[in-house]
Amino acid sequence: MDTSTNTAFQTQKAFSETFLNDVLDGLGGSPKRLFSKYFYDQAGDRLFQQIMEMPEYYLTDCELDVFKNKTRDIAAGILCQDGPFDLIEMGAGDAMKSSFLLEYLVKNNVDHTYIPIDISGNILSVLTDKLKDALPQLKVVPLEGEYFEMLDRAVSLSGSRKVVLFLGGNIGNMEMEEAFHFCAALRKRLDKGDILLVGFDLKKNPHAVLKAYSDPAGITAAFNLNLLSRINRELDAGFDIAGFEHYQTYDPVSGACRSYLVSLCEQTVTICGKIINFEQSELIDMEISQKFSQQDIGRMAADSGFRILGEINDSKNWFTDSIWQAV
Repeated sequence: MDTSTNTAFQTQKAFSETFLNDVLDGLGGSPKRLFSKYFYDQAGDRLFQQIMEMPEYYLTDCELDVFKNKTRDIAAGILCQDGPFDLIEMGAGDAMKSSFLLEYLVKNNVDHTYIPIDISGNILSVLTDKLKDALPQLKVVPLEGEYFEMLDRAVSLSGSRKVVLFLGGNIGNMEMEEAFHFCAALRKRLDKGDILLVGFDLKKNPHAVLKAYSDPAGITAAFNLNLLSRINRELDAGFDIAGFEHYQTYDPVSGACRSYLVSLCEQTVTICGKIINFEQSELIDMEISQKFSQQDIGRMAADSGFRILGEINDSKNWFTDSIWQAV
């Protein structure tokens, strides 16, 4: 076994151990929980692409509206200082939205390096190939792994100033307190003057929110259930997928939109020899998709060590990309 093959094997082994520990810890708690970051295997990537194409899933179109039609405004916000910079995108996915910004920067000969970070090596491979064809002159350094581990690596790659993108409303995949700690931890990794652009899904008509996560085609349900299939495949588990059902809630006061899987009967699941018991109607907490007010955003920026330089909304004012500067 050569060195590169051995390194890849060790990396995969470490990931599998972390995955197993997270699953067992989550399902051993009360209420039971699984971590949404594990949604994104090859099948999960494909299902999420389908979700983003659904007419009910407004988030993609709203932020796409910003990046496609207000690209110059975004560029002006992040180019508040001269000189080369590293454009680091956390959770890059297929970069459908940020590709408009990348194209604008390349066409205007702005000196930068694009560093996409994603937990899915599959989607990073697809993205890198796409960018090679579309923008061959763009410098791309893909990093596969967890947000902060890869951000630490990205920050160490050069002495250039940093512009970090965290799009898609992904900040909403955390509880409010967790989101604050995330922003504070991110601030510690940046220098004064560095830029963070965060996409926030704003509070709106609750019917529009609920439709986005409880679609009649059942794609969101399949996306959630796919994580059980992944656990079966990668961790030698015994989930009966037909024994669970997707359930969605939205609280328009708190802004918390939550996804669950419901056990349809009393059952046991074995994962790597460990038995997990489920009561009938017992829930697995799968994901939160938090919605924010402008006051929430302002408070989070100030409390985590940033000042807001500007906010760019979509045409419906359903979504905002908030530009923060480290202070």
